[in-house]
Amino acid sequence: MNKLVVAIDGPSGSGKSSVSKAVARHFNLQYLDTGAMYRALTWYCLKQQTDLTSPEAIIAAAEKFPLHQGTSPDEESIVVGETDVAEAIREPGISGSVSDVASVPRVREILIQMQRDAIAAAPRGMVAEGRDITTVVAPDADARVLLTASEEVRMARRGLQLGGTQSSSDLQKQVVQRDAKDSKVNNFTEAAEGVALVDSSDLDFDQTIAAVIAAVEKQINN
Repeated sequence: MNKLVVAIDGPSGSGKSSVSKAVARHFNLQYLDTGAMYRALTWYCLKQQTDLTSPEAIIAAAEKFPLHQGTSPDEESIVVGETDVAEAIREPGISGSVSDVASVPRVREILIQMQRDAIAAAPRGMVAEGRDITTVVAPDADARVLLTASEEVRMARRGLQLGGTQSSSDLQKQVVQRDAKDSKVNNFTEAAEGVALVDSSDLDFDQTIAAVIAAVEKQINN
């Protein structure tokens, strides 16, 4: 196989990003965090004082969105215009507003095309992760995986990821409420036909990586 494309979806706190990076390293592929695209666009909208209650205003911002995103699994690079936003897009204020941006259909079309272009441009292939990669962005990927975990486990993992700085109510908003809102746009809680399901509720990090790699190898070897 000259080029390998792996699509990984899952809800908030499922470990998609860390696991996807590890899978990309294992197969010597590039990596694309599509969720970071939506976060970066949200940052851009807020910086431009875009009215997030106006789909038309958000679309206008998306059409001139100056994003430069790296695809190395070892080094995160997310630059909007001249500003490095890799840390800023993880702030609670972005998390609280990203669904307003991501739920606009035309905005999704614009970013999905950017994602498809990035996948097509990867010479060896790519691991792309997000919420609609297996069904919308790359339904013809060589391997497709839905990575999930119980709500309790996902909230605990997100809390650790944020360094214990978030209250339980904040975590509830970031994980459960955001998933509920985003699930109105796409289904990332149930595996579509042909998509392997990996539930990491009872798995540690290394076991989860191994399970996803096994799921990928099973699909590409069939």
